[in-house]
Amino acid sequence: MAQGGSASSGTGDRLSGTAPLTLPLAELAARLGAPAGEEAFSPLAGVSSVLVELDAAEAGANLPPCPCPVIAVAAGEAPAIVDVAAPTAADAKAVAEAVAANPIAAMVLVRLLRHNERATVADGLFAESLAYSSLQHGAEFRAWGAARSHRPTTVAAAEPSPVLMQRADGRLCVTLNRPHKRNAYSAALRDALCEALNLALADASITEVVLEGAGACFSAGGDLSEFGEARDAGLAHASRMTRSAGALLHRLRRRTTARLHGACIGAGIELPAFAGRVIARQDAFFQLPEVGMGLIPGAGGTASILPRIGRQRLAYMALSGARIDAETARAWGLVDAVEEWR
Repeated sequence: MAQGGSASSGTGDRLSGTAPLTLPLAELAARLGAPAGEEAFSPLAGVSSVLVELDAAEAGANLPPCPCPVIAVAAGEAPAIVDVAAPTAADAKAVAEAVAANPIAAMVLVRLLRHNERATVADGLFAESLAYSSLQHGAEFRAWGAARSHRPTTVAAAEPSPVLMQRADGRLCVTLNRPHKRNAYSAALRDALCEALNLALADASITEVVLEGAGACFSAGGDLSEFGEARDAGLAHASRMTRSAGALLHRLRRRTTARLHGACIGAGIELPAFAGRVIARQDAFFQLPEVGMGLIPGAGGTASILPRIGRQRLAYMALSGARIDAETARAWGLVDAVEEWR
């Protein structure tokens, strides 16, 4: 058993007692290169993450992959073995603590990002969906759901159309229209959005698609009232593969501009990141909270955001749940411009 704590002995139970290790990069490389070395760096062995101490002389080392997240303090790009480039030591510690709270979701995320870095968008969406479906039936997500179970349920009231379309010559404006729910991404909104995007795909005279949100923000992410409804992982995966707004936006990317304001959380940044041009208002902010729920981004973010900001910054966003402001998003390439409009 590696240092850093002990895992629960019941494989069906949520892991407990996992903790990060701190190692020089050279020592991590040596231990990973030993026979069965990878087995020691896993939540199953009590290790949630590895905080590595970087040395410039070791930056080009050819290292085997580590099963759990590898975190380093780095202002820019870090060696390839590093999953998370944290701006400061305090940020790195915060990421390690967040990983320890949901080590399985965190491990799945970084392995998925390593895969998607080399995959096509279609293959990345497929892998993301499989991983998301698995975690939906995991102990970490069940624990998050149980903590919310005491909240009173409300009967959903009839809503207007969750997506509005307005055509002007060759321009189609698609507006998320659940302002009373901060444009939460529900199944109904997804279906309506897919219908609008399919219309644009079918009509070559639509030369420009503008995606925006009504009300105080673009989208506060997935509709939490629908979380946990999936009972069949295979069926949920098949549904995501056959009705994917992200896949449609990727096909339309050369014609699409996303205009973002206010909260852009979870799906609220994962989907618009597929657009060829993303414009943010100064009040926009961006956040990926899913790992804190025992999940990973599931609306396509591991395929859409990855080429914009790179694997290490995406892992930092997803594992820390940190809020990223508009100027930082522009500096990273998450958005292409920051502009003001009414």
